[in-house]
Amino acid sequence: MYRSFFKRFFDFSLASIALLVLSPLIILVVIGLFFANSGKVFFFQQRPGKNEVIFKIVKFKTMNDKKDAKGNLLPDAERLTAVGNFVRKTSLDELPQLINVLKGDMSLIGPRPLLVHYLPLYNQQQKKRHNVRPGITGWAQVNGRNAISWQQKFEYDVWYVDHISFKLDFIILLKTIQKVIKSEGITGEAVATAEPFKGN
Repeated sequence: MYRSFFKRFFDFSLASIALLVLSPLIILVVIGLFFANSGKVFFFQQRPGKNEVIFKIVKFKTMNDKKDAKGNLLPDAERLTAVGNFVRKTSLDELPQLINVLKGDMSLIGPRPLLVHYLPLYNQQQKKRHNVRPGITGWAQVNGRNAISWQQKFEYDVWYVDHISFKLDFIILLKTIQKVIKSEGITGEAVATAEPFKGN
């Protein structure tokens, strides 16, 4: 019952409340990023959701679009602004995904939605991560996030899919708050993005 009905009910209710309560903070982040990124505040990207249905995820844009003399984008670490680094370090870049939760693309808790081009790289076991809605945070995020291997992340994701419950989601939510406060598992400043998944 929780998995099929109440989880979605709680997602919508809590996301609505969070957007309302955090709206002053969201406005401040929007203003900061507007000036840091020359007017560009949001980042949109296609991601696979439940049953591998593609949706457009929205996050705060933490990197500018500066290019080299040949017109190519500079390395990620060089495009990560001071404001963007703070937003990412405090996980504030994830807040716009509350809109994805309201729309039903995502859940508050679930496996993180990864890149579309990773889809052909998953084995049958790893594909099970798409049996549920992806989440803003999840079991892998509170057990290492970017500090653990891809294989371990997928094992945590599949374990979560097989053990979804209100109690587990509540534990993940509390652990997420703790992780955010401590800034644990975040990619370091010298590396703006995590290592890409290249298959098994």
